[in-house]
Amino acid sequence: MEMFSIASSSDGNSICVGSGDCHILIDAGISCKRIIEGLDYYNHSIDDIKAILVTHEHSDHIKGIGVVSRKYNIPIYTTMGTWQGIMSCSGMGKIEESLFHDVRYDETFRIGPFTIDPFRTSHDANQPVDYVITDGEKRVAVVTDLGVYDDYTVEKLRDLNAILLEANYDYHMLQVGPYQTWLKKRVNGDKGHLSNEMSANLLCEIANDNLSHVMLGHISKDNNVPELAHETFRCEIKLSDTPYEPDDFKILCAPRKEVSERIVV
Repeated sequence: MEMFSIASSSDGNSICVGSGDCHILIDAGISCKRIIEGLDYYNHSIDDIKAILVTHEHSDHIKGIGVVSRKYNIPIYTTMGTWQGIMSCSGMGKIEESLFHDVRYDETFRIGPFTIDPFRTSHDANQPVDYVITDGEKRVAVVTDLGVYDDYTVEKLRDLNAILLEANYDYHMLQVGPYQTWLKKRVNGDKGHLSNEMSANLLCEIANDNLSHVMLGHISKDNNVPELAHETFRCEIKLSDTPYEPDDFKILCAPRKEVSERIVV
């Protein structure tokens, strides 16, 4: 299985996961043109994309869905609440109802050789969800846009081989940064985003012998820098009670607007 980010930021998100001629997009929050260019970077075409899994209806996760679905007739999998949110967005245009597939928390479904496990998240959206994807041998997850995590989240993320994990903000940068007070509270709230420290703590709880790659994503351009996120993860792992060391995983950062390094497990 492979996973790479085409874009990962508050300006737009789209992650590709798959193998062979079957690949899946998690979110399409950038233009159709950028998605195609991102796929081409690793010699894939839009014909390889068998489905789009949508996490929630915020614009940085759905901007390109209307054009991609209409032009290429790609099925869209998401929760009913998210689908309703998508359909209410101005400028989305018409999306054929037949392309929508209803996703429900904790009810697995299949796309080609992959089994997808959708799980609930805490975010200020209608019915947000993140995804674990497995081919029966390897397990990867894309986990962004959650303000807090709990035992349920940890259980869902057991035995992963790779994860794209949100490291949205540094707490101190957020506090002294340019955001208005209400927005700082929103980002730092239980339905906002994970800080570097919170995300690193989650990683320490789900670390296992098979976890080889950790990609840090959705890194804020105003309240974080990749180098700080990366170093925070290394420090938190070193200081935690986990038996693992920072060098036991390859920790990399997804670029905000460019294609990332490809993870292969």
